[in-house]
Amino acid sequence: MDPNPRPSSRAYQLHPARSSIVDLFNLYLGRSSHQKPEDSNREPPNKTQKRVTALNRELPPRNEQFLLDFGQLQSQFSDQDQLRSVTESILISLVVPCSGHAPRAEFLLFALRSLCSIGYINWDTFLPSLLSSVSSAEMSVGQGNQAVTSVSSTSLSPSGMLPSSSTIHNSSTFQSSNPASPLPSVHGISSPAQSATDPSPCVALSPVKSSDISCSGQQSTMRVNSTIRDNTLSCLRQLCCKIILTGLDFNLKPVTYAEIFNHMLNWLVNWDQRQQESDVAKSWRPDKALIEWLHSCLDVIWLLVEEDKCRVPFYELLRSGLQFIENIPDDEALFTLILEIHRRRDMMAMHMQMLDQHLQCPTFGTHRFLSQTTSPISGEAVANLRYSPIMYPSVLGEPLHGEDLANSIQRGSLDWERALRCIRHALRTTPSPDWWKRVLLVAPCYRSHPQGPSAGAVFTSEMICEATIDRIVELLKLTNSDINCWQEWLVFSDIFFFLMKNGCIDFVDFVDKLILRLIEGDNHILRTNHVTWLLAQIIRVELVMNALTSDPRKMETTRKILSFHKEDRSSDPNNPQSILLDFISSCQNLRIWSLNTSTREYLNNEQLQKGKQIDEWWRLANKALTGSSIGVATCTSGALLGGTTGVGSEGVAGSFSGMGKTKVDSSTTTTGERMMDYVTLDDRSIGMFWVMSYTMAQPACDTVMNWFSSAGAAELIPGSHLQSNERVMVMKEISPLPMSLLSGFSLHLCMKLAFQMEDSLFSGQVVPSIALVETYTRLLLIAPHSLFRSHFSRYPAILSKPGATLLVLEILNYRLLPLYRYQGKGKTLMYDVTKIVSALKGKRGDHRAFRLAENLCMNLILSLRDPFQVKKEGKGPTEFTETLNRITIITLAIIIKTRGIAEADHLPYLQTMLEQIMATSQHTWSEKTLRYFPSLLREAMIGRIDKKNLAIQAWQQAETTVIAQCTNLLLSSGDPSYVMTYISHSFPQHRRYLCAAACMLMHGHPDNINVANLARVLREFSPEEVTSNIYTMVDVLLHHIHMELQHGHSLQDLLSKACANLAFFIWTNELLPLDILLLALIDRDDDSHALRIVISLLDKQELQQRVKLFCNNRGSPEHWLCSGMFKRADLQKALGNHLSWKERYPVFFDDAAARLLPVIPLVVYRLIENDATDQADRVLAMYSQLLAYHPLRFTFVRDILAYFYGHLPGKLTVRILNILDLGKIPFSESFLKHMSSSNPVICPPLDYFATLLLGLVNNVIPPINTNSKSGSMGDTSNNTLRAPHNKTPAASQSGPTNASEGQKSFYQTQDPGTFTQLVLETAVIEILSLPVPATQIVSSLVQIIVHIQSTLIQSSNGLHGPPNGVGQGSVLPTSPSGGSTDSLSASRSSASVSGINASNFVSRSGYTCQQLSCLLIQACGLLLAQLPPDFHKQLYIEASCLIKESWWLTDGKRSLGELDSAVGYALLDPTWAAQDNTSTAIGNIVALLHAFFSNLPQEWLEGTHLIIKHLRPVTSVAMLRIAFRIMGPLLPRLSNAHSLFNKTLSLLLNTMVDVFGRNSQPATPVEASEIADLIDFLHHAVHYEGQGGPVQASSKPRPEVLALCGRASESLRPDIQHLLSHLKTDINSSIYAATHPKLVQNPS
Repeated sequence: MDPNPRPSSRAYQLHPARSSIVDLFNLYLGRSSHQKPEDSNREPPNKTQKRVTALNRELPPRNEQFLLDFGQLQSQFSDQDQLRSVTESILISLVVPCSGHAPRAEFLLFALRSLCSIGYINWDTFLPSLLSSVSSAEMSVGQGNQAVTSVSSTSLSPSGMLPSSSTIHNSSTFQSSNPASPLPSVHGISSPAQSATDPSPCVALSPVKSSDISCSGQQSTMRVNSTIRDNTLSCLRQLCCKIILTGLDFNLKPVTYAEIFNHMLNWLVNWDQRQQESDVAKSWRPDKALIEWLHSCLDVIWLLVEEDKCRVPFYELLRSGLQFIENIPDDEALFTLILEIHRRRDMMAMHMQMLDQHLQCPTFGTHRFLSQTTSPISGEAVANLRYSPIMYPSVLGEPLHGEDLANSIQRGSLDWERALRCIRHALRTTPSPDWWKRVLLVAPCYRSHPQGPSAGAVFTSEMICEATIDRIVELLKLTNSDINCWQEWLVFSDIFFFLMKNGCIDFVDFVDKLILRLIEGDNHILRTNHVTWLLAQIIRVELVMNALTSDPRKMETTRKILSFHKEDRSSDPNNPQSILLDFISSCQNLRIWSLNTSTREYLNNEQLQKGKQIDEWWRLANKALTGSSIGVATCTSGALLGGTTGVGSEGVAGSFSGMGKTKVDSSTTTTGERMMDYVTLDDRSIGMFWVMSYTMAQPACDTVMNWFSSAGAAELIPGSHLQSNERVMVMKEISPLPMSLLSGFSLHLCMKLAFQMEDSLFSGQVVPSIALVETYTRLLLIAPHSLFRSHFSRYPAILSKPGATLLVLEILNYRLLPLYRYQGKGKTLMYDVTKIVSALKGKRGDHRAFRLAENLCMNLILSLRDPFQVKKEGKGPTEFTETLNRITIITLAIIIKTRGIAEADHLPYLQTMLEQIMATSQHTWSEKTLRYFPSLLREAMIGRIDKKNLAIQAWQQAETTVIAQCTNLLLSSGDPSYVMTYISHSFPQHRRYLCAAACMLMHGHPDNINVANLARVLREFSPEEVTSNIYTMVDVLLHHIHMELQHGHSLQDLLSKACANLAFFIWTNELLPLDILLLALIDRDDDSHALRIVISLLDKQELQQRVKLFCNNRGSPEHWLCSGMFKRADLQKALGNHLSWKERYPVFFDDAAARLLPVIPLVVYRLIENDATDQADRVLAMYSQLLAYHPLRFTFVRDILAYFYGHLPGKLTVRILNILDLGKIPFSESFLKHMSSSNPVICPPLDYFATLLLGLVNNVIPPINTNSKSGSMGDTSNNTLRAPHNKTPAASQSGPTNASEGQKSFYQTQDPGTFTQLVLETAVIEILSLPVPATQIVSSLVQIIVHIQSTLIQSSNGLHGPPNGVGQGSVLPTSPSGGSTDSLSASRSSASVSGINASNFVSRSGYTCQQLSCLLIQACGLLLAQLPPDFHKQLYIEASCLIKESWWLTDGKRSLGELDSAVGYALLDPTWAAQDNTSTAIGNIVALLHAFFSNLPQEWLEGTHLIIKHLRPVTSVAMLRIAFRIMGPLLPRLSNAHSLFNKTLSLLLNTMVDVFGRNSQPATPVEASEIADLIDFLHHAVHYEGQGGPVQASSKPRPEVLALCGRASESLRPDIQHLLSHLKTDINSSIYAATHPKLVQNPS
């Protein structure tokens, strides 16, 4: 909206004064009154004519007369405002024709000054109109050659900011000269929004092409015309700048300044767009006129940004892109401005970057990966966004991401190496496929149609390809070192198959690069057939087959693939792996032979011949077993080759002369045939069967499937309640296939088996055996990347088959729950199961499927580690049952308190979620439970009205009627026909009191009621009605106990009767589900009797026996290791009468005892909340055997220790730890010794904590890999060995894996999911279990970090050379020499810490001192971020104390220059802090805080303010810089958390007030210019938050933030306040307010 509306141009044209004013100006300009304005611009053809014309003109009056003449004309008109507007329009119209005529231009300037002197020029209307007119003239003068779009105030208003030069014009892309930036172009403020491949607009706009110029004459004419045009434009711009400089002597409106600034930037950026043709460009040089207007333009800009006036913030130059113009003219003035912009940008960017940012990289030790969404998104859509694996900082230090950015990263650069470091670590630590899918891109060659760039953070296929080859080389080196790393190869092949199948690697390009690396690069590294085996795994992938059959380079690719073959020289020829590697080349040759006839000439005939041995083994194996066919068709290589090759029978016999000695056990089928016994195969037979899986996958698949049916089928005898014609056929049990056999199957065979097994499991007519189900789940666990499938999405028809539904629910609940969590599909599965629960909860009699689905949903909810929506759609009431609603609230409390809310995006729908749950749940939590809730949840719950009394009142009102109905129903002699009458005619609100009435009628004697009628009614109820009965019965029962106590009855008798009544329901007649009853009782912990009843029920021998029987029948909790036959439990015995009464489908893993697995932990939680820790200890002791089957027991231990940190006695802590299988958890030896010591209250020595951090460095923190090509990482010799702390260096190659133990497969670390997570969370458990306060623990960790460099130097002295040498190729660059040696005295800042056994400390890591020191800081920050907020508060206190007590801040003798030098030396550059010879205590502390911040969940970032509060009052600029350096890098993460951003910004502004406040009196006066970088940073942070991400052309500060800054600046000194004058809401002083649509429309 224009604040100064002007009359239309037509009104000016018709104004009566116009002709008089025009004549007056023509008179003084020496122009004829009848001459057209445009005629004056036509130059005569030569100088003679020009001289003659000039002689014929009359001399104009003297300039001094102009004002008098204008005054006379002025007196003739009454409307002075219109006269002024007409005068302005005439002046503007004269600027263009007069600009090329020096005397006339001088007169126009004189006239302007004269009119200004009488107040006749409104610069705020004149200058924008002038600039618009000039832009139009430029377009007409240079039409077809350059297009410069004008910028007006109307274009500024909607954008809300000062547009960068790239938004004002169609500029070409500018190459960044900043080596820190990975961007090839600068768009806005270094955003990757504009592709580097866009054509230059100046080329696109030019109608003149070299092909159009046919002769040199035309070129010469064009050159002359170009020179004339350039001179015209130069003169026009020169005059315009002089006019603007005149106007700048007056106070203009901010919007006018903005418009002037952008036009000046536009001209500077496009100064050379006149160069259109190469020959013209070569001959063209800047002329004097151009240099003059450039200087005038620079004068305008310097006046606009000068600090005394601050008409425009200097920050606008920092984000303008001016410094990135490609063709900088040879002009010192412009070059000076560009250098200053670079300097201030670098200073400002430093505040956005974390110390040691080049080392920030995902560890995969936590499931949390920072989201890089740019706007708040509610709902499940957040889960579908790409997450940031690594953040590339722009030249302004802000995190950037996107496909364009990833493609622009140059190979060998620091960012390329950072990306590869992340991918290499992922290949070693196997994060979930969900993470891979978020960060991967389909290789360009596999994209079927053009698509826009991906918005999220991604890795390119080239990066993935290089990292994959690196991993192959790494594994080959391990293999060549005679280390058994077969497990690592298997894990890697799963990921490799996943990457290749999803098209993330260009296969042909991959083979080309692999051959260069292995064959041509290092002839000695490829000694085995592992690479051939790896390629054989993927040879049936469609993309690979296409490359080998239809790609133009198929011949060359095939030849290269075959060249990887090596003759196996294994020392153990009967080892399965050796056999597989020996035959794998033959398998590969056979496959290629069948794919393409044109490539057969490259095949090895010997390998084709060798293929017949596989067929012969299979034939002889079958013959040795049965002597007859077992129905498996063999696809022989002889048939495959069509008889083109052969081998003599003697050769075959000779090759298999030892066949009779090969142990191939067999079993007999029901038809008399004998089958191969896969459980007891010897090593050679296993190896040969593995080989067969690569050549004859279908026969192998068939024979495996036949194995499961070999025992035949038997009819399941129906129960007495089933009709006789209901027959169920069940496969007889047989042993499942062992993991050792399955692991060697080709992935192609595994996929075939999975498909056929699923068909048999979910669509077969015969109930499958447990062995088949178990083998199926083992397949999915072996290859989680390649074989995972979402069952309900893949097989939606399952839900239409009751038996299949039950089976899949059992598989998910008791076998695959950790797999779904690992895959990131837990929420999706929860929504699918919720639909089943919702469909069944109102369905009469369908209790078994409902309770199983509800129990699965409970486990799923408890397994989640982030806040979630209760409905996938996000709207409407929850479909959860009352039980699930209560479980959800408890889970949220645990998540928020122990892990925090990871993202700001989760906060908006958290409140919605609570409202959805509370709308349908009637429960209120007790004060004892609420006191442990996180404050966010407690505040939402504490105001709820307790409706328990209302429920009791409703019972009392209906009691008479209900008792009367139930008396007729439940009399021991009751009429069975009354059952249907009751079900059909009783009111729903009365049916919910059935169980309560039964309790009342028992009077402690269950025999008083008719059990058969009660059981029948409960079965006919819907599951929802049964649940309602249980909750109501608990309320009534507890109320009844209180009433009876008032009548003088004994509490012990009342509790005994109550337990007897409940036992009647649970065990005697099995009428109600125990798990729901226990949950109902613990939720009433506001009643002191409820938990006593729970303990009594758990103490019952009936339950103890039930649990013991379950554990004995189930076998080992690690079900994948069980080799014997599984025993199927009886349906009725497993589930009880209530759940099994009409069921005929047998159970597999389900059991009433197993349903308690999610309940027992909640019982323990509730007991601890009620200070019943002894009872909690007893419950854990009684049910420790059962909890061993908990699918997520490790997570349970970690969460309960964090949830109740500081409230658990040592005895209970030890009991909780003993839930785990301590021998399989990587606890440190010193921890176990410390916990078992006689006095564990003493804090462990520093050596314990240092060793703990070293374990994280070796196993969790991504290793600093080496790359001699880039030179950006460490030297190979310095990082070849990274052994765990308890191994010798020679035991491990580079990488976090302990090679001697082997990489863990997923099924070995299902909870928490990956080995890195296991190591990190084990460290967390150790810290949480120590019986010492958080104060001592944090103090010990901080003490180690503060002195880490000096400690490591002393420990490695003599091992790594001089202590101050950084070493060739170190990851850390050499530090600058700008710091004061005196102020950085090593003797005062780098004292070593005692208490650490530092001998061999560095050598145990495989790193140099410099590398290890910064990685230990990273590890410490990561560890602290996983701990509860109690530790965080202590960290902030420790850090603030260390900073305030730093000797070079407290030493009053230090000059201001020395302090600034020390601060800059320690904190400015992100790579300096970790160096042994430059680091300071403050540098280490800030690096620790930044590593801590980068891993902290969003919600917990609010606590970071505590450190600044402890530092205040800030009394020096040095301390102020430290405060900004600490908090600055947080601001990018807070861009979507507006409230937290405002608090952080307010805190930083308050620290500035401490130093530069109106009333502050610093010891040493400081000029405002000393903190120019902080001022620039505040401007950038405000814009960053307004955009919600990297600043774009449309970015604008939020009005709330401008208001906050405005209020804070009122307390600052005038000179500082002046620099922040634009960060306020006053449209009369702030360019941001004046161009903000909301503020312009509502200036109040």
